[in-house]
Amino acid sequence: MTRRRWIDDWDPEDEAFWAETGAKVARRNLVWSIFSEHLGFSVWLIWSVSSAFLLASGFTFTAQELFFLVAIPNLVGSLLRVPYTLAVGRFGGRNWTMISAALLLVPTLLFAYAVTNPGTPYWAFCLIAATAGFGGGNFSSSMANINFFYPTRLKGAALGLNAAGGNIGVAIIQFCLPIVVGGAAVFGLVKASDGGIHLERAALLYAGLAIVATVAAYFFMDNLGTAKSDVRAQLSVLRNKQTLIMAFLYIGTFGSFIGYSAAMPLLIKLNFWVPEPAPLGTGIFFAYYAFLGALVGSVTRPLGGWLADRYGGAKVTLGAFTGMIVSTAAVLWTLLQVTPNPTADVAIAEDNKAWFPLFLGFFLLVFASSGIGNGSTYKMIPAIFRTEAGRTGAPGSPERAAAELNATKRASAAIGIIGAVGAMGGFLIPLTFSSPWVTAPMDATKTAFFIFTVFYLACAVVTWAVYLRKPHPAKAAVSYAGVGI
Repeated sequence: MTRRRWIDDWDPEDEAFWAETGAKVARRNLVWSIFSEHLGFSVWLIWSVSSAFLLASGFTFTAQELFFLVAIPNLVGSLLRVPYTLAVGRFGGRNWTMISAALLLVPTLLFAYAVTNPGTPYWAFCLIAATAGFGGGNFSSSMANINFFYPTRLKGAALGLNAAGGNIGVAIIQFCLPIVVGGAAVFGLVKASDGGIHLERAALLYAGLAIVATVAAYFFMDNLGTAKSDVRAQLSVLRNKQTLIMAFLYIGTFGSFIGYSAAMPLLIKLNFWVPEPAPLGTGIFFAYYAFLGALVGSVTRPLGGWLADRYGGAKVTLGAFTGMIVSTAAVLWTLLQVTPNPTADVAIAEDNKAWFPLFLGFFLLVFASSGIGNGSTYKMIPAIFRTEAGRTGAPGSPERAAAELNATKRASAAIGIIGAVGAMGGFLIPLTFSSPWVTAPMDATKTAFFIFTVFYLACAVVTWAVYLRKPHPAKAAVSYAGVGI
C-alpha cells in the first residue's frame, strides 16, 4: 500500500516481490540517494582543497590554522551522523533527503560570501567550515535509508555503490574546484585564469545542485513504513558490544579515507612545493594530484562490498587492514627520504620532487585499501545483526520473522552510530598532521604516519580475534565466525 510517497508493504527478502516490484523501486531510490549523498560529500570536503587556495586569495593563515580549518567540518559531520540516522526512522528517508539536501545551502552560500571579503576573520571561516559538516551527516542517513530497500544478499553491493557514489564526491570537488575557481588543474592541462582565483564560483555551483537534489528527492524518492522506528529503540544498539567494535574498525577504514582526503592537498603543498617562481611555484603543485586519493578510495569501496558478499566481510576487512599497514609504513619510509621543505628553497623542492612518485603511489595504495575496508565493514554490520536475529525462534516462525525485521532497523541505527564514530578519524588525522606540539610540519607528518601504522595493526588484530578466530567449543553457539560476516 502506498500513501503520499509512503510504502507500507515492503519485503525485499520475498524473491517474487523483489523481482516484480522491489528491485525497480529500490534502484530508483538508490540513484537519487547517491546523487544527494554525492553533493553532501562534496560540500563536506570543499574546504580540503579551497583552504590551499586561501593564501592565493589574499588570506594569511599558518599551516596549523589551515589543517584545523579542514578538520572542523569532519568533526561536525561526524557528530551529526547520529541524529541524521535517527531522522530516517522519524521522518522517512525521502523526507529527510529533501531536508538534508536543502541544508547544504547554508555552508555553500556562507562560503561564497566569506571568500569574497578579504576582511573575513579566521574565526568566521571556522564557523562557516563547521556548517559544511551538514554534508557529512548525509552519509549516515542515506546509508540507513538504503539498507531498508535491499535484501540481505545484495546489501553489500548496494551499500557499497551508495557509499562510493557519495565518497567520489570528495574526488569530484578536489578535481573540479581548481578548474571552476580559475586555478591550474588536471596535471597542468588546465591553465590558471588570468583573472585570479574566484573561490565563490564553486560554492554557488553546489548551491544550485543542492536545490536540484531537493526537488529530485521530492519527486522520485519514497518513504518506507517498515523503516519507522522510535529513537529509544534505535539507540538501544549502543548496548550491543558489536556496535562499539565495528565503530573502532570503521575509524580505521572510513576515518582514514576522509581524513587523508581532507589533508592530502595540504600535505603535498607543505612537503613537495614552494611558491616561487609564481604563479605555480617549484616542485609538485598540489591541485594536480589532490583528487587522486579520494578517487581511488571511492571506486574501490563497491569492490570491497562485492568481495565481502562473495568471501565474507571479516576476511576482506582483515585483508584491507593488512594492506593499510604495509602501504602506510611505505609512505612513512618515503617521507624519511625527503628533506624538510622551507617555503622558499627551490633546490630542496626539486630534490624532493624525485621522491613524489613513490609517495603518491604508496599513498594511493592506502586509499585503495581503506576503500575496500569501507565496503567490507558495511557488509558486516547488517550481517552481524541478522546473525543475532537468527538465534531467535525456529526458521519460518513469527518470532524469527519479527526478529529479522527488527535486525534491519537495528543495523540501520548502528550504521549511523558507527559512521559517526568512524568519521571522527577525519577530524583526528588532519589534527595529527598539524600537531601543535611539533614545530616542524615534516616531523609532525612522519610522527602521524607512524601512529597510524600502529593503529591499523591494532585494527587487524581485533578483526581476527573477534570475527575470524575459531571459537572455543563452549562459545561456538554465540560465535560470529563462519556465518558470512
